[in-house]
This record gives sequence, structure tokens and C-alpha cells, in this order.
Amino acid sequence: MKQIIYIILLLPLFAISQSELKGTVFEDNASKTPLPGANVIWYGTTVGDVTDFDGKFTIPYKKEYNKLIISYVGYKTDTLLISSPKTITHYLKPTSELDEIEITSRKKPSSISYLSSQNVINVSSDELLKAACCNLSESFETNPSIDVNFADAVTGTRQIKMLGLTSPYILIATENIPSIRGASQAFGLSFIPGTWVESIQITKGAGSVVNGYESITGQINAELVKPTTDDKLFVNLYGASNARLELNTHFNTKVSDKWTTGVYLHGSTLNTKHDVNNDNFLDMPLYNQVNVMNRWQYTNPEKGLVSFINLKYLKDDKQTGEIDFNPETDKLTTNNWGSEIDTERYEVSAKLGYVNAELPWQSIGVQAAFSGHQQDSYFGLNTYDIEHNSLYANVIYNTIISDSRHKIKTGISYTYDHYDELVNTTDFNRTENSIGGFLEYNYFNLDKLNVTAGLRVDRHNLLGTFVTPRLHLRYTTWEKGVFRASVGRGKRSANILAENQKLFSTSRNINILNTTGAIYGLDPEIAWNYGVSFLQGFRVFGRKGEVIADFYRTDFKNQVVVDYENAQQVNFYNLAGESYANSFQVELHYEPFNNFNTRLAYKNYDVKTQFNSGKLERPLTPKHRFFANASYETEVDEGESRQWKFDATYNWLGAQRLSSTQNNPIQYQLSEYSKTVATFNAQVTKVFSPKFEVYLGGENIFNTRQENPIVSADNPFGSSFDTTFVYGPIFGANYYAGLRFKIK
Repeated sequence: MKQIIYIILLLPLFAISQSELKGTVFEDNASKTPLPGANVIWYGTTVGDVTDFDGKFTIPYKKEYNKLIISYVGYKTDTLLISSPKTITHYLKPTSELDEIEITSRKKPSSISYLSSQNVINVSSDELLKAACCNLSESFETNPSIDVNFADAVTGTRQIKMLGLTSPYILIATENIPSIRGASQAFGLSFIPGTWVESIQITKGAGSVVNGYESITGQINAELVKPTTDDKLFVNLYGASNARLELNTHFNTKVSDKWTTGVYLHGSTLNTKHDVNNDNFLDMPLYNQVNVMNRWQYTNPEKGLVSFINLKYLKDDKQTGEIDFNPETDKLTTNNWGSEIDTERYEVSAKLGYVNAELPWQSIGVQAAFSGHQQDSYFGLNTYDIEHNSLYANVIYNTIISDSRHKIKTGISYTYDHYDELVNTTDFNRTENSIGGFLEYNYFNLDKLNVTAGLRVDRHNLLGTFVTPRLHLRYTTWEKGVFRASVGRGKRSANILAENQKLFSTSRNINILNTTGAIYGLDPEIAWNYGVSFLQGFRVFGRKGEVIADFYRTDFKNQVVVDYENAQQVNFYNLAGESYANSFQVELHYEPFNNFNTRLAYKNYDVKTQFNSGKLERPLTPKHRFFANASYETEVDEGESRQWKFDATYNWLGAQRLSSTQNNPIQYQLSEYSKTVATFNAQVTKVFSPKFEVYLGGENIFNTRQENPIVSADNPFGSSFDTTFVYGPIFGANYYAGLRFKIK
């Protein structure tokens, strides 16, 4: 007891003896106006303070703290070098620059913020270059939070999953404008070339209400390269052992002091037939794609204006099926099974941002986009055509309450979608439109707490009026320890045909079992997402590391169940029972020595749905996944700017449940679970100069292949034919090489 009393009595002495840095932050003017609510933080830590109404702050000081960052909305962010505890005075300069100023030492290819209230993974262009990354669907191979696999055995389409659920439950945006949705859901990720992407932000959980109500498991936002910061000329040439060829070129030029434009060209082709597993079907489709974007950027710092205008055009043609299939003679006949998928798409989008020069914490942003999507396709004897015209508009107003600790986003959004679908001889035609308003409040105290609370109300012509609440919280438990929690609701209309086009590559009968709902006779999908995560930074042997653990649960209040449990049918119906997805992930980042980074991750899924035949695991969802990535870069040769880069990624997937095939003849019945799958990818890059580099890599170097991925491949017009039981690679090992040339 005496020892406890002594400790209590000595605590004030310890507190007094701690070193502190004190100071005052002023506006940069002669009157010395205090700046309340300015953020003050030690670089590389979460130790900070917010200035009071007199502009004063006090934060702990340690000898290892040497860089102090001071920031305020609408003012230039400054970094001060501090060598000892003392009292300082600092003046911040106003700025009308719209881009956020960020102080970094060596840019991390992939990182998680210690300060954001949302669980956001930032993926830079350096991370994207670690793999071939020919389009957005291939940009997640080195990221453990996103699962990537082929959707079926014939179209070559890659599908992604987050938190155990497929991409329709993820809001996928391009520069915060929802883009991969509706008709583009199945193939849209392959319509964004990898070289066009500057960075990707992956948000786990419900996400922000600003971008809409459809997000359920998370949001993925792809930021495109900017004409003002991209290279004047960029060329990327890629070739693979499977005869896939790609060419990407960027041309950027400054038109005037305020206008810059860029033309981005992408062409890709594969015209060699491959049948490695000898099942008489192409292992990958033959295709040609032409993709063009013209991008304009307007910047006027004096007036606080910045704007982007994008014009895009895409033509994508695919052919797949049996080796001997000839579209001119075999289309929609039983001569040979084959498929053609021809897509033409155009997009126009614009963004305008304005910062009030006199009140720099006030800004307004306007987003608008229109797209036209036409897909003409057939799969064996099934015809599927879809036309989708879409309009999106969003106005966002940003301001603060009292000081920069209290931020507000509010605005209004509008969406319009017209669908015209033809399935064999049946027409599905509908128009959806909605208008909604949103309000998002953010309390940001750098020292401890960051809370974002959002609410939006939408009026939808088919779904009625509904409310979408979302909440994100970040709390600093101790130094380098960050706890996050989130909860949010999402609602969406399921585009059951466009999102499940793989069903047309089967002999299954399509049945919609409900008739009273607003869309295809079905009710909208509604789900709540709950999540917690913990991030802890550490040092071992003087080297930095991080460990991240998170758990998320998606709980469906209503779901459109896609039921493959009868091998001759695919049934769509409203959920009658429980459906949920639990996702647990633990991830370790560590840098054992300079320029060598390692990442290890383990993921566990528990995803179950109430089908008409009972409560079952979601098909083709591995319960266990292990991920490992290692990358190393040599020091840059200062004289010649030469450098080597090495990267390797290992993925292991546990057994996956296969939907029932018990109604098939015995020779076409599959086991209940798949085999485990392990893949290994590697790439080496040689940088010869700032202008030129070459790369060489391999995908699936272990040559892992799923044997006989097509059920009843020998009888494709029989009742058991099915191409959807894909749980691993089909082609086997693939090697590639390429070069990049750029002029700054």
C-alpha cells in the first residue's frame, strides 16, 4: 500500500518533468490574428494537438521527434525542424491551391493512414507497377484485401471480392464518380487500362454517404493520371508468352497557362488459340480492344478553380468457345459451341472545384458524368444484349464550424439509368432515377479522436424514399496504436442478368421466382456492414513495421439470392432467412533492411446464405487465404539513375464449396469441395534511366491449373454443360516482358 501511495504522490513530478513543446500559430498578417483549430502533429506519429481560440498549442516532446507539421484548411502546410523543447511562434500562409500538400520521405507503394476515420488502403502507382497490371482488374494481385479470380472458364473475365462478397456489393468509382455498375459490372474493370491509373483507394466497410447509397462492403476509387503531372510522352509496350500484346501511349501538352490536355491510347489483342488442358475449349478468349481518352485540366490558383473534362471511347470484341468454332458458320447453331461479346462504350465526365479565396475553408465541387454502353453478345444458343444509358450528377459543399476540427460536407446528387435487355426472346426494359441529399460531419482531433457521421436521404422512382446512415470512428489508444470502428447501411437494385452473365455460358434454365418486386419482380438488396480494426506501428531491431487486424460483418436484411444448387437451373429469389459474410484479416508489414519490404496476411471467411435447399456456405468462397509479398529495390545510381526492382507474391487459397451437381449424370458430378490452390508471381524491373526501363515477369510460375474446369465439355449442348465451376487458374504459367519509355 505504501508503494502505491508513493507512486501516486510521484506522478505529478513525472508529469512536470516531461518535456513539452509550446507555441502559437497566427495568420500571416501584421495584426497577428490567432489561428484556432490548426492541426499540429509530429511527423510520422499520431502525437499532436489542435490550437485553441488563441492559436496556442502544447504537445509532448521527445528527442526522436524532429519534424513538426502545422496545417489548416485553406493554408499552406508547413514542416518545422525542432531540436529541443521550447516555445515557438509560427505564421501560416493562405493558399488557394486545391491540391492537398503532403510531406513524405520515401513514398510507400501501399499504406494505411493513421489519421483517417475510415479504414482506407492507399495504393500508389509504384505498387501497381509491381505486376503486369494491364487493366484495373489485374491491379489487385499484390493486395491482400482484394480477392481476384476468374468468373468462368470461357470469357476470361476476372471478378474481385471484398470481405467475402463479389464486386456488385462494392462501389467502384473513377475519381469519385461511380463507374463500374449496371451493364459494365461484368467486364468494366478490364475497360480501365492500368497505365491510366495514378493511385487506388480501397475503403473497407460502408464508406462515405457522399458517393451514394449503393456501397455495402466497401469502396474502390481509381484516381487517373493528371495531364499537368503525367509525362509529356509515355509509352508502355507489353508482350506475353500467351501471345497477348498491349500498347499504351500518353501524350500531354500545355495549351496555355491554365489549360493542359492529354491523349491516352490503349490497344490490346490476343489472336492465338490455346487449349492447354485439351478439353476442346479455348483457355482464354480471342479479343481486340481499342480504348481512347482525351483529358483536359484547367487550373487557376488565383481564382481557386480547378477542373477536369474527360472524353472516352471503347471498342472491345471477344470470341470464345470451342477451338473449331467459326462465327461466320456456327453462330447460334449446334455445329460448335461458341460465343461473341462485342461492347461499344462512350463516356463524358467533368469535375469542377472552387475554393473561396477569402474564406479558404469553404469550397464547392461539381461532378457530372454520362455514359452509353452497348453490348451485343451470344453464348452458345443464348442471346444476351444490353443497352445502358446513365447520367450522374453530384454537388458537394465543404465548410467548417468554428474551427478546422469541425468539418461539414453537404450536397445533392442525381442518378438516371435506362436499361434495355434482350434475353433470347424476352425483353427487360426499365428506367431508374433517384435524387438525394446528404450531410456528413467530421470531428478531427489529431491527438485522439476522428469521427465521421453521415446521413443521406434518397427518393428513388422504384425503391421509394429511404435513409442511409453511416458512422466511422478512429481513436488513438496509444502512440502508433489506432482503433477504428464503422457501421453503415447500403441499398441497391440488383442487375441480376448483367451481373451474372456467366450463367449464359451454361445449359441451365433461368428462373425468377418472385414477381411482386420493383425490379425483375425482386425486392432491392439491403444490408448493414459493421467493422472494427486495429493498427499498431512498431520498431524491431530499429526497423519499422505495422500489424493490422480487422473484422467485418455484412448482415443482409434482404438479398437477391443467386441459387446454383440445382445443376440444371439458376434461380433468383428474395432472401427468406439469414445471409451474412464475416471477414477476419490480420496483416503484417515489416522492412527488415533498407528498401526491402515484406507483407504477410491471413484471411478467414465465414459466408453463409439461406438457400431454398438450406443454409449453406456461399459457393466458391475459400474459408482460408494466406498471402505473402516481398519487394526489394537497389539504391538509385546517382550518376546514371539506374536501379533494379524485384517483387514476388504468393497466394494460397483453401478449399471452396462447389454448388451441388447431384442432379447430373455420374460422369458430370463434382466433389463437394475444390482442391486448395497456390500461385506464385514474380517480376524484375531494370531502370536504365529516368526515361527508360524494362521489366520481365511471370504469373502462376508454379504452373497451377484446375483440371477440367468445364463440366460436360464433351457435350456442350447437353443439359449438364457448365463453365462456372472455376476456383483456380486455367491456363497455367504465363511469362511476359515489356518496356516503358517516358519524357518528362
